[in-house]
Amino acid sequence: MDAMQKMEQLVEQLNQYNYHYYTLDQPLVSDKEYDLLYDELTALEAQTGVTLPDSPTVRVGGELLQGFKPHRHLASLWSLDKAQNEEQLQSWNNRALKLIADYNAKNPANPLPSPTYVLELKFDGLTLNLTYTDGKLVQAATRGNGVVGEGILAQVKTIKSVPLTIPFSEGTLEVQGEGIMNLSVLAKYNETAAEPLKNARNAAAGALRNLNPKTTAERKLSAFFYNVGYLENLEFHDHREMVDFLKNNRFKVSPYVTYHDSFDHVMSELKHIEEQRSSLDFLIDGAVIKLTDMRTREVLGYTDKFPRWAVAFKFEAEETTTILESVSWNVGRTGKITPLAKVEPVELAGVTVQNCTLNNVGDIERKNLKFALGTRVFIRRSNDVIPEILGKVTDDQDGAEIVYPGVCPACGTPLEQRGAHLFCNNRLGCKPQIVARISHFASRDAMDIETFSEKTAGQLLDELHLHEPADLYTLTFDDLIKLERFGEKKANNLLQAIEESKGRDLASFLFALGIPNTGKSTTKALADHFRDLSSVMSATVEELTVIPDIGGIVAESIVSFFADPFQQAGIQKMLELGVSPKAPEKSSAAAVNSFFTGKTVVLTGTLQQLSRDEATARMEALGAKVTGSVSKKTDLVIAGEKAGSKLAKAQELGIQVIEDEDEFIRLLNENAE
Repeated sequence: MDAMQKMEQLVEQLNQYNYHYYTLDQPLVSDKEYDLLYDELTALEAQTGVTLPDSPTVRVGGELLQGFKPHRHLASLWSLDKAQNEEQLQSWNNRALKLIADYNAKNPANPLPSPTYVLELKFDGLTLNLTYTDGKLVQAATRGNGVVGEGILAQVKTIKSVPLTIPFSEGTLEVQGEGIMNLSVLAKYNETAAEPLKNARNAAAGALRNLNPKTTAERKLSAFFYNVGYLENLEFHDHREMVDFLKNNRFKVSPYVTYHDSFDHVMSELKHIEEQRSSLDFLIDGAVIKLTDMRTREVLGYTDKFPRWAVAFKFEAEETTTILESVSWNVGRTGKITPLAKVEPVELAGVTVQNCTLNNVGDIERKNLKFALGTRVFIRRSNDVIPEILGKVTDDQDGAEIVYPGVCPACGTPLEQRGAHLFCNNRLGCKPQIVARISHFASRDAMDIETFSEKTAGQLLDELHLHEPADLYTLTFDDLIKLERFGEKKANNLLQAIEESKGRDLASFLFALGIPNTGKSTTKALADHFRDLSSVMSATVEELTVIPDIGGIVAESIVSFFADPFQQAGIQKMLELGVSPKAPEKSSAAAVNSFFTGKTVVLTGTLQQLSRDEATARMEALGAKVTGSVSKKTDLVIAGEKAGSKLAKAQELGIQVIEDEDEFIRLLNENAE
């Protein structure tokens, strides 16, 4: 085989792997295997001086461009009429129904079918229009004014989910989609970026309209495709056929597309999408409703601006701008000093926002916020978490300075900066640290000491000088009865709860200790793997990183925590006072050939009859492995109410789904298939 033939073979092979990885989310080979083939292709290209047009090496970006050239679209890219509420949506539907009825009355021999609907997500990125001729990508452009856009072919080629060649090779077609930056990709990019990106929408648009394609490649954009605007030699009967055509030609199509026979079902699904919006890994600002039948679309046609057969429903904004008024500093359980921003009150995602997180001093620097007091900033609210400040609206340093504290705002101890964070090292004398540490230790997911609260922790510190969790096990009835608001019943109940906590399992005890960079899933993995406290405490980094999902940083945190004499002394004191954390005996049920044995299961949505922890524990006892994300390795998804993106991905991948909770309970109660 000569060099050219080998290059053609490698290009075809690597493009196949890219398609499965970036479009289908179903990798066929490991990164190492892919890299070896990629390096072989790169060496051959250097040797021959030839780069094939659809080589994956063109996706890294080429030379700096001189400017954007105008591109006239073969078919117009229409804007959509917008509806802000249900009444406006109903009005759109009523108009469409009337137009259909009028046409059918005039054409009884060839009536239009009863209307059906397709519901799609409205992505918040940059519209792309791709042109393919004889199966080759020959142009890519922005929407522009709908008639003429800007040519951005070099930039779009860096998006690995965009096919450079497609099976359809019988003429020219135009395909529309949206270039986006996934939120997880944005977060990872900003961890090391010299200039963090303010939001995903601007990041995608800025990358695609950047004259340096290498910058575009660094952003690791993705794209979803949803429409064929122009096509020679082929027509579609309905929207579903068009989407199948896109899939068959290797375009990445959103899994969140639903079809409905009634408009009431459309309205219900809209509410469902809005509820699940915050769980998506990309920005959407609404949904699009279209009539599915293509002949109906042709008959209804267009106004001067919009198609009559489609409408966009806008959700409430999750991002907005407001004025940064002040910054205060809070002390956490580990001594970390966290800035809290107060902003000018603004409505965002249905609530009034006044406080926003700034994470740490490093975050302030990276987001160009050091001189931002009194200036306008971008904020984003996702789910029910406190909104985050994304950055300044302008790049000017035109505001008052955010002054970093030199001493702890609670105890006055000089602060130490470690990486991007400020810390107070006064562990035994700083009240917020002590109260938070003891409250966390006693919380439900930790030692589960009933009736205990943050207020109780503060009172025990102030009046009984309780400084660490181990001190809880030294409390006596005489200690408690003399405290304000402590009667006999309350004192006895607390002492009983403390006594009962001594038998908590090992995973809960490890979580209660508050090891940095670990949560419930990590401490459970530690307990399941080592099954003994002393083994966890003496584990090396190498022994810890053998455990799935524990990387080097988490392993270092665990080793450092247990090497701390302060932590060792506290744990030893608790053991001497009767605390006895043990891993539960492995259930023999796992050996039973149950329905769940050997399956990798994902729970999503809300169950009514069991808590998530109970459902997880029962499946694990029957031999299942319960994980948090859906992939091709997932065998089963249990979908409760309001299940969102995980359910959609499972359906896309053809994974078995159980949506009937009664059926799920029946399977749990069955010890065998």
